Amino acid sequence: MQKIGRPSKYKEEYCEQAEKLARLGATDKEIADFFGVTEQTLNNWKTDKDGNETPFFESLKRGKVESDARVVDSLYQRALGYSCREDKVFLVDKKPLIVPMMKQYPPDTTAAIFWLKNRRPSEWRDRQDINVTGDMPADVSAKIEEIKAKYNDKK
Repeated sequence: MQKIGRPSKYKEEYCEQAEKLARLGATDKEIADFFGVTEQTLNNWKTDKDGNETPFFESLKRGKVESDARVVDSLYQRALGYSCREDKVFLVDKKPLIVPMMKQYPPDTTAAIFWLKNRRPSEWRDRQDINVTGDMPADVSAKIEEIKAKYNDKK
């Protein structure tokens, strides 16, 4: 039986390339552009005809998980503050002198807030959900209707 439609551009070596691109933070759109296909074609490569995940999709997931983990770690370190080695270069008698130093980065309030709002939204979100129950007094309902009528007259 002959297959119907255009032959696929997909090649097995795309798995390794897609994983590397995802690890570098490339989006699905950017990966599709790299392979010279549409995003829909890229999505088609992610599952087989039975709807099962393909090795290509697994490669993409591995790359994305790794790059996301690096960002999470960086945000966490930024929120807590950290130190790292930083060499200073000085000229002494026209010769470079390299002095190893430790640079301190203080905790970043914005990173900490971002972390907490996402990890503990019920305790740290800006918006509070307040539910008001009960009947509205008749005089308030009448005032609302009066305001609505004035607003509609101005249209």
